[in-house]
Amino acid sequence: MAIDQETEMTGAEIDDFLSRHETGVLSLARTDDPYAIPISYGYDDDAREFYMRMVSTPDSEKRQFLESTPAARLVVYDEADSTYRSVIATGELQSIEPAALTPDQIAQYGDTKRPLFEIWAEGKDALNIELYRFEPATLNGRRTEVDREE
Repeated sequence: MAIDQETEMTGAEIDDFLSRHETGVLSLARTDDPYAIPISYGYDDDAREFYMRMVSTPDSEKRQFLESTPAARLVVYDEADSTYRSVIATGELQSIEPAALTPDQIAQYGDTKRPLFEIWAEGKDALNIELYRFEPATLNGRRTEVDREE
């Protein structure tokens, strides 16, 4: 399999791609310690911001990373036929208090998939559910065409 063509996605292509998807992998880093998790998100293509609902237990590794204000990287990708697409956003997550939400932000959180609580060993009352906004400092997309004839 050889790469036939690789191109940068335009801003409009990135916004369209992110608006049509709803999941990605969020990587958090503090010093030399990485942590990556699959997440669902809502995307506001006008403001170019992501909205995420994070669920964790009080003593979880995820909670420890989120409380440390880590550097964040979100990767959203797909493959269709012979085309691979990926978008990488970098920046810092910002916690949002529910009382401070605007109507537009509430709509964005409505676009995120709710985690299925049944996957957690603990009961719902033991879970922390927090809302985050991710306004990327960088947002880059790439499209790769692959020649499958080889």
